[in-house]
Amino acid sequence: QVMLMESGGGSVQAGGSLRLDCAANGIIFRIEDQGWYRQAPGEQRELVATITRGGSPNYADSVKGRFTISRDNTKNKLYLQMNHLRPEDTAVYYCTSKILINSWNMKDYWGQGTQVTVSS
Repeated sequence: QVMLMESGGGSVQAGGSLRLDCAANGIIFRIEDQGWYRQAPGEQRELVATITRGGSPNYADSVKGRFTISRDNTKNKLYLQMNHLRPEDTAVYYCTSKILINSWNMKDYWGQGTQVTVSS
């Protein structure tokens, strides 16, 4: 009933910028907290950033000062602006959302991921 889809990934040179989008579609009563995770080859999935429904952000130390998470609740969209990209940022990026399907049912949803490749 609910699907998340990331877009905006691609290949950039070190120092470049990229913006990721995440669109939520389906039967949605309200979207609560959201976030971005990433997984590099051979690595565990790690938290990149989170944002509350009210817009309060939290970032992993590795991306502080470089990435900005934001959301548009009127469009059910989540964004990740990535600046000053480094090769170690290379990973598949996933969006996740806690979504109220109705007044009593809240579930976590994940997108399929989008590849970000940063070359040196």
